[in-house]
Amino acid sequence: MAIGTLDWVSAADRPELLAEPVARAVVGLEGVEVAEIDPGLADTAAFCERYGVGMDESANCVIVAAKRGGEVRYAACMVLATTRADVNGVVRRHLDARKISFAPQDDAVGLTGMEYGGITPLGLPEDWPVLVDAAVAVHPGVVIGSGVRRSKLAVPGALLAGLKTAQVINLAN
Repeated sequence: MAIGTLDWVSAADRPELLAEPVARAVVGLEGVEVAEIDPGLADTAAFCERYGVGMDESANCVIVAAKRGGEVRYAACMVLATTRADVNGVVRRHLDARKISFAPQDDAVGLTGMEYGGITPLGLPEDWPVLVDAAVAVHPGVVIGSGVRRSKLAVPGALLAGLKTAQVINLAN
């Protein structure tokens, strides 16, 4: 996959560039590539500018905490960097939550085993829904986190849509 100016290689060949849960998750998956980046440029806008990746080729993974009746459930939302997920409307209703918020950084990092700024749907806890925006699901190739800030993954949107806990919906308002 040729996205931006990065040197992409099979993620299976470079597990040292992945968080441990991500390295386990990519075993046997076709079409997952990884590229090493400057960890100081992991945030989407800086990354896209430096490496020539369009914002419409980059997808963000947002972890939300859905609350109802004293119970907290976590979910991941995958949206293109050009899209803003309607967390308080679409996502809250879809998860049947009374209240929803972005998961606190310590919770997101501790529960996923990934670095903040690199969290990705590959390797998330198996009971977490992954809400994939329809635009991501049909994208031929998007850049996402690798679980660490020092690399990025390139994957077909169909791979994300096909994850065991994936649910494809329109996440924008």
